[in-house]
Amino acid sequence: MSVGKSILRVDAYDKVTGRAMYTDDLAAPGMLVGKVVRSTIANGLVKSFDLQEALAVPGVVKILTCFDAPAIDFPTAGHPWSTDPGHQDVQDRRLLNRRVRIHGDDIAVVIAEDEVAASRAARLVKVEYEEYPALVTPEQAMAESAPQLHENYPRNILKETTLSMGDASFEQAAGKAALVHQGNYATQAVQHCHIEVPVSYAYMEKGRIVVVSSTQIPHIVRRVIGQAIGIPWGKIRVIKPYIGGGFGNKQEVLYEPLNAWLTYMLGGRPVKLEISREETMLGTRTRHAISFDITSAVDREGRLLARRVDAISNQGGYASHGHAIIMNAMNEFKMLYQDEMALELHARTVYTNIASGGAMRGYGIPQAIFALESHMDDLALKLGIDPIEIRTKNHMQLGFVDKTTGITCHSTGLAECIQKGREYIHWDEKRKAYQNQTGSVRRGVGMAIFCYKTGVYPISLETASCRIVLNQDGSVQVQLGATEIGQGGDTVFTQMAAQTLGLHPENVHIVSSQDTDVTPFDTGAYASRQTYVTGKAIRQTAEVFKQKVLDYAAGMLKCDPLDLDLVDNKILGKDGKEAIALEDVAMEAFYSLDKQTHITAETTFHCKDNTFSFGVGFAEIEVDIPLGKITVLDIINVHDSGVLINPQLAQAQVHGGMSMGLGYALAEQMLFDDKARLLNDNLLDYKLPTALDTPELAVDFVETVDPSGPYGNKSLGEPPAIPGGAAIRNALLHATGVAVNSLPLNPQKLIEHFKAAGLID
Repeated sequence: MSVGKSILRVDAYDKVTGRAMYTDDLAAPGMLVGKVVRSTIANGLVKSFDLQEALAVPGVVKILTCFDAPAIDFPTAGHPWSTDPGHQDVQDRRLLNRRVRIHGDDIAVVIAEDEVAASRAARLVKVEYEEYPALVTPEQAMAESAPQLHENYPRNILKETTLSMGDASFEQAAGKAALVHQGNYATQAVQHCHIEVPVSYAYMEKGRIVVVSSTQIPHIVRRVIGQAIGIPWGKIRVIKPYIGGGFGNKQEVLYEPLNAWLTYMLGGRPVKLEISREETMLGTRTRHAISFDITSAVDREGRLLARRVDAISNQGGYASHGHAIIMNAMNEFKMLYQDEMALELHARTVYTNIASGGAMRGYGIPQAIFALESHMDDLALKLGIDPIEIRTKNHMQLGFVDKTTGITCHSTGLAECIQKGREYIHWDEKRKAYQNQTGSVRRGVGMAIFCYKTGVYPISLETASCRIVLNQDGSVQVQLGATEIGQGGDTVFTQMAAQTLGLHPENVHIVSSQDTDVTPFDTGAYASRQTYVTGKAIRQTAEVFKQKVLDYAAGMLKCDPLDLDLVDNKILGKDGKEAIALEDVAMEAFYSLDKQTHITAETTFHCKDNTFSFGVGFAEIEVDIPLGKITVLDIINVHDSGVLINPQLAQAQVHGGMSMGLGYALAEQMLFDDKARLLNDNLLDYKLPTALDTPELAVDFVETVDPSGPYGNKSLGEPPAIPGGAAIRNALLHATGVAVNSLPLNPQKLIEHFKAAGLID
């Protein structure tokens, strides 16, 4: 058995010794270098360029501007594309943009013989603009007098959705309620801060464009390059080596189309395009800032009768993943808790001039859970009941079916997760001990729960393919379009294949890079989908492959294939003893004069199912009121992610996600001035938590067996980043009685709230 064991990561040795080759490691010396020229305004129109000084810089080969680029609008989101127009993303971006919509927009590019020449020339490009007022907030952008950023989107509203569920109106439910409470909650824009910045290089070979890139989605990148340049997709090849993190930012097609166009315009000469940390912060993607207005009607026992939610997402200058983010957030409201009478949801996604929002770990759910779980604690406080009690009376139960998507709760360990966290943090004792505190330093405990889908079905196409090839020594090669992005994917894929094939993991050799010319199709790493969707393709392909091996062995042994099995690298007979060595079957298959064949299998799995994972976060904090400082004393995440394929890797996933959640809760925030300029575009001014800021992170699991998962498993990649912000906020409420309804919970904000509450003179 391979599934369920904590085997060593298959890429561990190469990564810790520095042998793993990343995109920049593979770039050959002497490549031309591209440098993007960025707008110095946030909103306006490029009228003209003066390139004379820039072209005079020694080493400059060419400068291309927005007036040279194809007039083709294309999408950049890494969503699965479909022939159904309703499942295609907004096409609002060009390779280089004349219509400027963010500060630092891509308006031209310098190609030079080296980085120094490219950077010098980029600074010397002179640009004349027609400037318009900068729109920083959705409210500014929706004003009647605001300039329109994109055609066909009046008042800069990308999309607006209203959903109503239940047999009554909110007003009818409110009339029967013991309490009607309204609260406003807001989350901030943050950046992914992956270690490896976006980097690619491109060249031409046999009339085709080859792009080597650090991306989570190589097959989608290929498609978008074709759409952006206007060439057949078969003339493009995308190669993805090892990748130094992405967290959703590289689930976006960032600069690969521009790089492909540069080599195309230079007759195929290799061009490297690396984006600096500062450029990454302002010019790639962010987690959306979303504001929520929530009104709930509840009975005396805390049962939700009805809720009304109005949410606005600050999209920034370009659509990217657009309205999908806030609608995923809205899904959380209707899935995690069910109302007895009514639920009304209203969501708007609004273009502004700040950095564009896109996919980031959790895909709208960290924002939703901060608002929703903060609101649930507010309700509990007003009703005078325990926060856990109000949740257990309302949260999703086994068998729940989402009426709008059909997604079904096939398995749940949420109640057990809550109980484990409750016991770990000593909830009952500390909730009582920390009541009615006085003094300048106080303590509190808080918690938050969540649910999370597994993949994107039925919202988008879910498909994956796998190829397994027999080697002469009886080992196998496994090729996938699913991508290892640091999360341990290749290791769990290896375990899955080994489990079904009946091989030891060391006899399964997985190809860690992807190449769209040879790699089976898969849409990539996002939506916590790969162990679920790609896992089904692995299992299906392994079953086909195993049967082919047994059929061939049966021919050699002149017996019925049903009498054979492949277990622990051995082909066993009916008596359970080894009937023939697997390597002997492999050698015969390769080199037999009579029955030579290459034993391979490749299948595609079209996934038409989804399921929910669950989890809970508990936090104990200490608050220094005069300093406005929160110290996290203890924190735990407890997850139900079905069967754990590799428990040690699962724990590592949770540790990483909890760390991201701490930064989101306490410090991280992208700050823009009234001209929509990013003020903290570097890792000195942007406050990521360090090792010294991070407490011990406790992790536990409740293992359920999900019948829809290929091995009983379900999502885990994104969920760990979800509950931290709300759990810490609710601990703050418990400690001080002060409800702080926006993130981050940094000292400046806390002191303002403590002053308003009379805790500080």
